[in-house]
Amino acid sequence: MTGSVPSRHHDIADDLRHQITAGRIKPGERLQSEVALAAGYKVSTVTLRRALAVLQGEGLVEKIQGKGNYVRRPRRKIMYVGGWGTLDPWTAAESTLRVTVRRTTIPAPVHLTTLLKVPTGSPLAEYSCLSIEQGSPHGLARIYIPRDLVPAGVLDDDSVCREEVTRFAVLGPSPATVRETVCARSPTPDEASALRIGSTAVVLAITRVATDSTGRVIEAALLAFPGNRVDAVFTAHHVLDERQTQG
Repeated sequence: MTGSVPSRHHDIADDLRHQITAGRIKPGERLQSEVALAAGYKVSTVTLRRALAVLQGEGLVEKIQGKGNYVRRPRRKIMYVGGWGTLDPWTAAESTLRVTVRRTTIPAPVHLTTLLKVPTGSPLAEYSCLSIEQGSPHGLARIYIPRDLVPAGVLDDDSVCREEVTRFAVLGPSPATVRETVCARSPTPDEASALRIGSTAVVLAITRVATDSTGRVIEAALLAFPGNRVDAVFTAHHVLDERQTQG
């Protein structure tokens, strides 16, 4: 360390941020241990961790459990295409982007009974999908389908649904309508843990509800993306008033 020794966590964060942006600490490089950094800055480990939390919230540093703190590699953005609710196929097809999927069956909790319009405790298939690029999480999707509507072999290697999973797309029967609600908010503890982001970071949260031609909800999905790593594109289709066209 050079120059005056910072005495507060904001000063430490500023110094480490400058070293990162100046290239003295390279992307992917592991920082010194928290004990060593605290000793170098002559502060307690509590103060040092507060400084690291600032950089983690900014997306400059990520803490990998059991390994230490690393400078994040630059992340290209992914694109979410609204209307039919999917990552764009070019992004999803990138060889560096992969998706891990965990499937389980759960009884419908209250917040999902409202979305899916099913009785509390109804069996739901839950698909937890995490997109990962170069070892770091990129997006999280939790997709819920009433158990009786789950397509056969949805995750078989030869299933067309496997491609849908990699794009966070609708997995169930082809929907008649898709409704998406979008907001920017702080991550839940589970989202912060899965996406490896700080609690002060902002996520783009999308709630997607798909219905069939009878109005039955066939699927609900809760998606979360780090706000600095996604662009969401929505296209509006203007419908002409028939009374005007007939005049």
